[in-house]
Amino acid sequence: MKAVIALVFAGILVALGSALLFLVRDRGTTNRTVNALTVRVALSVLLLLFIWFSYWMGWIQPTRYD
Repeated sequence: MKAVIALVFAGILVALGSALLFLVRDRGTTNRTVNALTVRVALSVLLLLFIWFSYWMGWIQPTRYD
């Protein structure tokens, strides 16, 4: 479970980095920045839904520190 979450989080960071790279290189002349940010938002939503579903199914549990 941790590996899946870490892999998707790494994909989010890669999409964010590529959006920054496209923004600097293209200077707003192409849609590559928008596409990379769209991928980042989609991955973020999927990660949130996956974590919620995993909690609902009982695959993960919250940690309490007393």
